[in-house]
Amino acid sequence: MPDVLGWRATYGVVTPSTNTVVQPEYDDMRPPGVTNHVARMHIPNDPVTSDADFAELIRRIDGALEGALERVMTADPDHIILGISAESIWGGGLEAARAIQSRVERLTGGRPFTQAADALPAALKALGISGPIGLVTPYFPVAHAHLANYLGEIGCEVAAAKHLSRSGPVDIAKTSLADLRAAIAEVNRPEVRAIIQFGANLPMARLAASAEVWLGKPVIAINAATYWHALRSRGITDRMRGLGRLMEEC
Repeated sequence: MPDVLGWRATYGVVTPSTNTVVQPEYDDMRPPGVTNHVARMHIPNDPVTSDADFAELIRRIDGALEGALERVMTADPDHIILGISAESIWGGGLEAARAIQSRVERLTGGRPFTQAADALPAALKALGISGPIGLVTPYFPVAHAHLANYLGEIGCEVAAAKHLSRSGPVDIAKTSLADLRAAIAEVNRPEVRAIIQFGANLPMARLAASAEVWLGKPVIAINAATYWHALRSRGITDRMRGLGRLMEEC
């Protein structure tokens, strides 16, 4: 018997305890008959002032994965979503993503699983995008090599990047829309085919959708791509207005 409110799908969402954007943005993209159930990966909101601090933040998030999965599995979700993008590719691109998937499958009995590393190439394919891209993140520069390696694996060259170097995990969600618009404009070089935003705690889903209108090219917010992939992988094809071409057309 299906869940009464989540009769089409119940998603178990695992995201850091400091993340204030994934839950509301995923709920914005939730069609009728779909419910989201969030478990938090406990990390402190410590200051991030250097590449070393940022690397330590990722280490702490990674160490909290299993505990959050155990908690969310008590709700018996149909499908698991990893609501953090950096961990999905950190330290090895697609190979790192496969390691994350194996860890998730061990604790969930092989439950269907969506993460950014798999969602993004599917989104690019759906939009017909390959070649040079612009990249916007809230991260410190230490993240660039990890992201460039992963993006190269899926056929994208990083032509321009803006890493905002936010001062802590919660501070990411406080990035102003003006700063995000400026970052998008900075990486929007003529050769760029699309702009990709990493960092699941950046409030980008609706801004990216509006930026597509004034730039005339795809702007892919990582939360929109991840949730789109989770929906489409379950055959849920509702078109959601105001959330970009992926959700409206693909």
